[in-house]
Amino acid sequence: MLGTLIQLLLFAAVMGCALALFWRVVYHRYLYIQLGKPVQLQKQLKDRLRVFAIQVFGQSKLLKDPKSGVMHIVIFYGFIILQLGALDLILKGLIGHRLDFSGYDIFTVIQEYTVALILIAMGYATYRRYIEKLKRLKRGWKPSIVVFFIFFLMLSVLISGGFERAREGLAASFYAPLSSGVASLVDGWSHTALTIGFYMSWWAHLLILLAFLIYVPQSKHFHLITAPINILLRRTGPTGKLASLDLEDESAETFGVGKIEEFTQKQMLDFYACVECGRCTNVCPANTTGKMLSPMHLITKLRDHLTDKGAVITSKSPWVPAYAFGLHADPTPLETELIGGVMTEEELWACTTCRNCEDQCPVGNEHVDKIIDMRRHLVLTQGSMPHDGQRALQNIERQGNPWGINRNDRIKWVKEVDPEDTLKIRTVKEQPDFEYLFFLGSMGAYDLRSRKVTHAFVKLMREAGISFAILGNEEKNSGDTPRRMGNEFLFQQLCADNIATFQKYKVKKIVTTCPHTYHIFKNEYPEFGLTAEVFHHTELLHAWVKEGRLWPQHAVHERITYHDSCYLGRYNEVYEEPREILKAIPGVELVEQARSRSNSMCCGAGGGMMWMEEKVGTRVNVARTEQLLSVQPTVISSGCPYCLTMVEDGTKLKEVEDQVKARDVAEVLALSVFGVS
Repeated sequence: MLGTLIQLLLFAAVMGCALALFWRVVYHRYLYIQLGKPVQLQKQLKDRLRVFAIQVFGQSKLLKDPKSGVMHIVIFYGFIILQLGALDLILKGLIGHRLDFSGYDIFTVIQEYTVALILIAMGYATYRRYIEKLKRLKRGWKPSIVVFFIFFLMLSVLISGGFERAREGLAASFYAPLSSGVASLVDGWSHTALTIGFYMSWWAHLLILLAFLIYVPQSKHFHLITAPINILLRRTGPTGKLASLDLEDESAETFGVGKIEEFTQKQMLDFYACVECGRCTNVCPANTTGKMLSPMHLITKLRDHLTDKGAVITSKSPWVPAYAFGLHADPTPLETELIGGVMTEEELWACTTCRNCEDQCPVGNEHVDKIIDMRRHLVLTQGSMPHDGQRALQNIERQGNPWGINRNDRIKWVKEVDPEDTLKIRTVKEQPDFEYLFFLGSMGAYDLRSRKVTHAFVKLMREAGISFAILGNEEKNSGDTPRRMGNEFLFQQLCADNIATFQKYKVKKIVTTCPHTYHIFKNEYPEFGLTAEVFHHTELLHAWVKEGRLWPQHAVHERITYHDSCYLGRYNEVYEEPREILKAIPGVELVEQARSRSNSMCCGAGGGMMWMEEKVGTRVNVARTEQLLSVQPTVISSGCPYCLTMVEDGTKLKEVEDQVKARDVAEVLALSVFGVS
């Protein structure tokens, strides 16, 4: 009786200390997140719970890498299953009685096989990290400590179970195969030795479990707590939509994020949800081509800076309890600049805003908005930007296009593609009863290569009997480039002007061949008052082919691989329509290469990079072109003028432009419909 009382007191003391230490660290992390700006989250509880179930319990994001996905599912569900077993084991050590319910034998065998599966998973995790040596996985004692925690935790379950069976004289059983094996190894020991062995393994199990509990919130494994919350509280609405700045706020001294506490609380939650799995960096076009940017290190550097700076700030706050003092005393984090100290400008300007990092992240972290927020600070507050990017924005501001070509030349393409006026391309003034406004964008109006796509699409619209008009010289830049490069002021100015023009001409439907324009009109302009429907040209072409308005009758004997534009694919989930168009064309052999659909690699032009020269590492468009060439196509097709330009430049640099052509989907379809290019 005395022994049981001592055991209970020791258990209560150890458990109390562990829980207090655990709460202390968790509470601090909570205080640090509270330093951020409050954010108003949309309720949408039903949608949040649906995604929560799919991503947390279905582990859908983890399964993007099937091998590690299955391993994590085993560990995730294994720990859920073992919770009842842990309670059973604790009761055996404290009061000498197990859980008592029918089906206990079935419960035992499930526990044993679950332990075995988790041990196998730990072995595979070690193999992936240290033998296979995946580049994205860190090595060293810190990344490995949890593997040891879990391995020895499982081992202690089996050893304590073996000692228990041997002490009680239980025969080997199918219901406890592993514990029975351990029991056979200690068969013949004295009852006292078996009792000591049981309690040693029992205490080992408890201490490892509590050490794990204390370690978790101080490490990347804090994601066990924060990741489900992060997924539940994720931003809803259009994918990749950027938050707007209130440029009319006269009290604002700065714009964008220049200090860690200027991020929102939700963005800070991202920092502590990071798993450090490296999946984001593994697919980042900037990182994989030798640039400094690593999406994973972006998050971890911001997290560590928040932790250090937060500890200093909160330790000086009168509302923090006394027990929260003392974690950090060094005031250095207060002096460290966020941009220039924690993050370099080179890292921030390397991002193509492709969102492949976010698509791969298993915990719902968003990287792009943080980069854009820091770019906003550089541009709007510090006036700092790479020279070629600054020149592009100045040209947009002055002439409405990145090259600085006269804004009154925007309509010159009409006479070049239709000198005989056979297509009857009219402006909104000339044809006020149009159904669709064809918004060309700067590429479609000025770029010589993109004009061929414009011509093909106009011919297809006329063939389909579609009533459309253009803005001509009244058309302005969509504002995508300024917004992604951090010039929110120029974006909002262009946005207001464009919406006023659309309202003036009663525009109800807009079609564009540019995914960047498509995204910003469809998903970001509505916040500022746009009510028109927005379509990408491949969506309409697909519908017109299905409806029989367009008839692909001439065979196009080409082996085609389709390159998914980031802003059409990952941002807007338009994957199948372009492919269905190509499949409908007789003679086309459509082949897929490894990086396609949601995992398509960026062409390198997004985020303003179209207008900035790459000076470090391999050119992104060359790396992407090499991937596309791996399936030996004769044509690389796309639905984006940026991608078309970058891929065509890539084929020239690889010296295969004579064998492999870059073609927009509309151009390939026009070949089949009309028989000529």
